[in-house]
Amino acid sequence: MKKLLTTSFVYCILGLFAGVYYREITKYNNFTGDTQLSVLHTHLLMLGMFMFLIVLMLEKNFGIMKSKKFKLFYYIYNLGLLLTVGLMVFHGTMTVFGKETGAAVSGIAGLGHILLALGLVFLFLTVYERLKVKG
Repeated sequence: MKKLLTTSFVYCILGLFAGVYYREITKYNNFTGDTQLSVLHTHLLMLGMFMFLIVLMLEKNFGIMKSKKFKLFYYIYNLGLLLTVGLMVFHGTMTVFGKETGAAVSGIAGLGHILLALGLVFLFLTVYERLKVKG
């Protein structure tokens, strides 16, 4: 359970840092347009911090970490989230600097979203499995 709380805390720190990064980089560059950096803060807090606080409660109530599928959820979901937000940082920063990004950036970000979805599927499979065991 400590692993889940630590994961949540790391995403909390990243989310807070992302908010500061967005504010400072746009202010320093006098940027007033739209950028993906504006939603990076909420993505990290909701899909990272709050998600793993919810998973912590599922672990407390159903022991979901005992399932072999849990490891698949944990690593695939985290990889997908880090890939997604990493590309958001890259794309958003390039937007602030007035640079274009290619289609590959969108494609890799799409891969991150696919991994997030796959991770969620494994989470649901894990919870269903543990519900059967708990009866």
